[in-house]
Amino acid sequence: MDGIVYLRMKKKLEISNPKVIHLKDVAYLSSNSKNIVQELEALKIYRITEKDKEIVIIDSFLIIDHLNQNYPFIEVQLVGPEQTIIRVSKYRKSPNVFIVAFVWLLLFIGTAMTIMNFHYDVSMQEVQQKLHYLLTGEENEYPLWIQIPYSFGLGIGMILFFNHWFNKRFNEEPSPLEVEIYNYQKSLDDYVNYHENQLNDPNHPH
Repeated sequence: MDGIVYLRMKKKLEISNPKVIHLKDVAYLSSNSKNIVQELEALKIYRITEKDKEIVIIDSFLIIDHLNQNYPFIEVQLVGPEQTIIRVSKYRKSPNVFIVAFVWLLLFIGTAMTIMNFHYDVSMQEVQQKLHYLLTGEENEYPLWIQIPYSFGLGIGMILFFNHWFNKRFNEEPSPLEVEIYNYQKSLDDYVNYHENQLNDPNHPH
């Protein structure tokens, strides 16, 4: 046995067209022998065709099994993820400007309605009127000196909460929205890893 080869699967891989997948495309390799690493990295492990559609799962077990059969003189040790998700983006279209504008407008109106309904439910205007009376001793139906700063503060607070101003981040801490998106993507990847993996298909010959 020539030595140990450490194999770490990449979590995701995006390609634009069906092609032949080499081991270096889906995994990182490390060994004392550079020649072995270079030879294994150039190894063809899968050919993506039209039948594969948009998602292909490469399982580390199949790779290790293939390496053990063709390279019995090395020991392969897996480190990290067990599968690589390959997404074929050939059929993805560029976003339509009108659809994006419509969705943005729909979200804007929905958010505005949500904020207004919330303020109506908690009687925010009456609260501000009473606050104005407590501070000044005078009644005012529209205490603008409270309402205007409150409106600006609401917007600024949302920007700070989501930690973004367009593409600019205020600090390295992820926003709650980014955490939720990450958790959703992680759950989606787990689902795809199970249901698109050939090893989990009872009808597939192992």
